[in-house]
Amino acid sequence: MADKQYRNQMTDNTCKIHVTNLKKNFGGLEVLKDISLDVTEGEVVVLLGPSGSGKSTLLRCLNQLETATSGRIIIDGHDVTDRHTDINKVRENIGMVFQHFNLFNHLTVMENMTLAPVHLKVASKEQAKQTAVQLLQRVGLEDKSEAYPSQLSGGQKQRVAIARALAMKPDIMLFDEPTSALDPEMVGEVLAVMKELARDGMTMVVVTHEIGFAREVADRVIFMEGGYIVEEGSPEELILHPREPRTIDFLSKVL
Repeated sequence: MADKQYRNQMTDNTCKIHVTNLKKNFGGLEVLKDISLDVTEGEVVVLLGPSGSGKSTLLRCLNQLETATSGRIIIDGHDVTDRHTDINKVRENIGMVFQHFNLFNHLTVMENMTLAPVHLKVASKEQAKQTAVQLLQRVGLEDKSEAYPSQLSGGQKQRVAIARALAMKPDIMLFDEPTSALDPEMVGEVLAVMKELARDGMTMVVVTHEIGFAREVADRVIFMEGGYIVEEGSPEELILHPREPRTIDFLSKVL
């Protein structure tokens, strides 16, 4: 709790993500029905809710892996829903970590880490390698730089995926159920890396079922169902004292 209070003191009110009246349809299926939210600099926002509630779709709309049907998304002052916006440039500042790691299996850990910075010309090969070594040390995998993903455990793969996202030096990190594909004993090592990022002031939006992580690390928790934001508040407000019947019902089954 002290970490969270410290981070709140450090956070200024710069809006990093501004979403207004976001809707997303897949054919006739309306997955997001009218989402509006702001995420400020240094804030950690956790999205909770049952499967199919729209959490991952919302996350994927933020960096335009899914195209919004209507509404606006402003990231760092850039309207990513405007077709004239260079989304690839905006994405350079948004790290994304997926449920199933999405590492390139034919590349070593080091090659996975350095590919994007070198390809996008944000670092020379030597600079990218130096950054990769530092990041692998940070996630406790400096001895795995020449390993291939197939030689790593699930927890190690996800820590590499986080380090790879950080190699682009993003201001915002998006996590889409980063621990749900892991064996229970590997969850802690990934959450530890995420907690450290939060302590360092990284702006984070996290889709997760890890209620303990939400209670310990989140500044704000949002409960979604049926494509809507049902309720939001601090972890204490939403997890310990939920108001909405649907939130109460959901938490009674997962706590």
